[in-house]
Amino acid sequence: MENTLSKLRATADYQFGNGVGEKLFPENIEVQLSPRTGRIRFINLNGERLATLRPTDGLLSLSIKAARFMAENTPFAKCFVTIKSEVAAYIAKGGDVFAVHVVKVNEEIRAKDEIIVLDETGNVLAVGRAQLSSVEMTAFKIGVAVKVRHGIT
Repeated sequence: MENTLSKLRATADYQFGNGVGEKLFPENIEVQLSPRTGRIRFINLNGERLATLRPTDGLLSLSIKAARFMAENTPFAKCFVTIKSEVAAYIAKGGDVFAVHVVKVNEEIRAKDEIIVLDETGNVLAVGRAQLSSVEMTAFKIGVAVKVRHGIT
């Protein structure tokens, strides 16, 4: 389990920034392995899903629970996109984030990165995947910036 925990923490640090892994994955996480391959599949805490380790690229897909935890405890993480409050309800229902609605974005974000979408007051609205880099999100006025996977409602 120690090796698994250090691998998960290292993956989170690589993906979201140094120090995120230790905060996101405490000692008491539960790791579910794939019955077919025996590889790490799901990471749970107290019976609730925190993240899924994607088999395609070995990176993490976050749950809303993990996104809320990260927004509160790791504001230094490099995965946040802030959007205009006027479209917050649409995004919270699972709608995609368009570039024109982006207010602020972490500079390090690249296309295909895991993203946590926040409203202008810092509340978590959704999790998804960047379709554009941070530069493109702020420069473009058309197109999908973040493909939302899960909204909070």
